[in-house]
Amino acid sequence: MEISVDQIKALREETGVSIGKCKQALVDAGGDMDKAKELIREISAKAAAKKADRDLGAGIIESYIHSNKTIGVLIKLACETDYVARNEDFINLAGDIAMHIAAMGTESVEELADQPFVKNPEITISKLIEEAVLKIGERIEVAEFSRFSI
Repeated sequence: MEISVDQIKALREETGVSIGKCKQALVDAGGDMDKAKELIREISAKAAAKKADRDLGAGIIESYIHSNKTIGVLIKLACETDYVARNEDFINLAGDIAMHIAAMGTESVEELADQPFVKNPEITISKLIEEAVLKIGERIEVAEFSRFSI
């Protein structure tokens, strides 16, 4: 089956994964976009597992304050290098996770991992992080967070 450039482009835009990995996932899935996304999720999990023993020497502190000013979250998202800590995708990931914690009332890092992501309930927070690891290329971990509410 021939995979079109438009299919590869659409999968890349949706997942952020490299063109080569998108093309391979589409070939392996016989052109089925949903199967290709699932293959990319599996690849993401494997990539995250390979990076699990790397040291986390950098990261950012991100905040989220709800519009009614009654809920706020501070999160420490760790990565391996300062270069990734300044990456827009990494910063957006930290913001999304902080917003998720505020919305879901999450109390611990352990509880956070298995929760369905509030913006896309089809994936968990751990899967969201695994996808970011594949896209960004470094180990990423929620080191700690604090949720405040009135």
